[in-house]
Amino acid sequence: MRETRQQAASPAGRGGDPKELAWVWEARLVEWRRIGALLEAEGYATYEPGQDDQGTLWAGEREQRRRDALIRQEGWLAQRRDEQDELRAELWLAADVSRRLRVIAARAGVSPEQVLAQLAEHALMNDSGMVTVEPFLPRGQPCR
Repeated sequence: MRETRQQAASPAGRGGDPKELAWVWEARLVEWRRIGALLEAEGYATYEPGQDDQGTLWAGEREQRRRDALIRQEGWLAQRRDEQDELRAELWLAADVSRRLRVIAARAGVSPEQVLAQLAEHALMNDSGMVTVEPFLPRGQPCR
């Protein structure tokens, strides 16, 4: 009880969910009872994790879940970094440019937006600031 109050009062515990804290302490109590029963049943004077098959199995499962969670989190963070670098743009083109773009897109079997995205992918700038685009064949799938 004292540890629960201390944890709830600590800076790390503030703002936490009291139900979550209660669940953690209940789980700890159940685990200590299981260990006590193991010691009594096997006649061990002290607890040795290597002698606890169930505890070792659970520890391995917890470690695997932790590794999986870290992998998922890293994937999510990488996705967020990529999203921050993405650019969404809305632009208005003159009628003659718009018509040309639609014709190019129709002939390539892609949307006008995909043609523009692929143009941007192929654009290069030299040291003097001149932008060029080497000839390319628009692809029929979305750019990413």
